[in-house]
Amino acid sequence: MQPRIPRQSADEQVVAPRADNDARLTAELAAVVSGARRRAVRDGDRQIDSAHLLHSLLEHDPEVRAVFGEGPGIARLLGYLVQRSIGYGLRWQGSVEDSGAMRVVAESDGFSPLAAGAMERACERAAARGGEPARGIDLLAAIVADSEARAVEVLHRAGIEPGAVAKGIEDQPARPRWSSR
Repeated sequence: MQPRIPRQSADEQVVAPRADNDARLTAELAAVVSGARRRAVRDGDRQIDSAHLLHSLLEHDPEVRAVFGEGPGIARLLGYLVQRSIGYGLRWQGSVEDSGAMRVVAESDGFSPLAAGAMERACERAAARGGEPARGIDLLAAIVADSEARAVEVLHRAGIEPGAVAKGIEDQPARPRWSSR
């Protein structure tokens, strides 16, 4: 009897499992990374990019969703992210997301260079707050900081200005330390 779910060959398992076990991330952000990894594999992408991370952040993190508010903007944004695998974004397949604007992270662990850099900057942002683990809001701030990120392109197409997102992040009330994990 053939298994119902085909196994991936070693060549197909490009996206590595380490980052979602990183102690520098909250449990919520680790779940976001796992969701982005599944989406990348399902979409046939070789690496997790910023658009995978944004999509997963919106699905899993209420604090990130609150930055975008309710209304047609968030629906339009999710629509573009969903369309990625069925048309919009297909031109990204087979290419590497790297703006060159941010420093290169040596060990990308299945992430595009830009997404790996965003993960690092999210951890640095959290460390600057006093060493607590990185949250989804930290990753969102890191993603929108690079104008060449695929996620930023999706934001523009959905009519959402990355500057407004950055301002929304700044306006979020600080979360109590006891709720970070």
